[in-house]
Amino acid sequence: MQQTVFSPQLLENVRKKRVSNTLFNLLFLGASSISFITIMVIVGSLIYESTFFFSHVSLVEFFTGTEWTVLFVEKKFGVLPLLTATALTSAIALLVAVPAGLATAIYLSEYARPSLRRPVKSIIELLAGIPTVVYGYFALYFITPNLLKQLIPGISIHNALAVGLMIGVLIIPIVASLSEDAIYAVPEDFKQAAYALGARKIDVVFRVIVPAALSGILASIILAFTRAMGETMIAAIAGGFRVIFSTDPREAMQTMTSFIAQVATGDAPHGTVEYQSIFAVGLLLFIITLAFNLVAIQVVKRWQIRY
Repeated sequence: MQQTVFSPQLLENVRKKRVSNTLFNLLFLGASSISFITIMVIVGSLIYESTFFFSHVSLVEFFTGTEWTVLFVEKKFGVLPLLTATALTSAIALLVAVPAGLATAIYLSEYARPSLRRPVKSIIELLAGIPTVVYGYFALYFITPNLLKQLIPGISIHNALAVGLMIGVLIIPIVASLSEDAIYAVPEDFKQAAYALGARKIDVVFRVIVPAALSGILASIILAFTRAMGETMIAAIAGGFRVIFSTDPREAMQTMTSFIAQVATGDAPHGTVEYQSIFAVGLLLFIITLAFNLVAIQVVKRWQIRY
């Protein structure tokens, strides 16, 4: 039996390829581990500082109290005002972004000409590149005095409604872009089968295409909602720093993120319970965001199995 003999040059090339593959594998592993390590460091710091906060403040007071006066002489640590303001502004933002974003996605994927689709999509995605501080001052100096005060007499110059409207505009690209990609990815066979049965264009869109793309649409909505909850500058500039427990969008309110921004800029000395409160609020916001992401994963899995 003849034995195969490999040349030294071939063996050297094989060795170099193995070494390069190993190095690239290690490089990619390290790059992919950065996000995981970053999240672990953030979560660890939040838990560590929150432990000191909750050693002074009871969980019952924190979750059920309706007054948040951390920076006052008489301190109360009920987080419900911050949580309510965050939920209210995020809900208003969704009322703006979901209809506008979904309508835009349907138009771009099903009605717009190819020559028009790309520039319109680029313009919409450009909204996400505008600094949020611009949105905040636009809401404070244009939306509220020129529009909202004309429609709603007595509305505060700082109010949750203006915050929600501007955050809604901010997250329209998230809903529109991700939903458009999901709709555009629906197999052409679905559409052709519906047309073969005599369905009209609007019936195909809302009874075939949108249900088939529902997993991606729901994922975009939940992602937009978590983005709205984490917005800081618009809430801080247009919403003000008044902490009240209310569901009236005409009032000035402070969200969880704007409180963190206020205290982190130096309103509380490092190491005090006032300073540690921002970690407790941040941990709560992280848990809420994580919960919504887990719900989104389960919803997407369910609809993917169904369709």
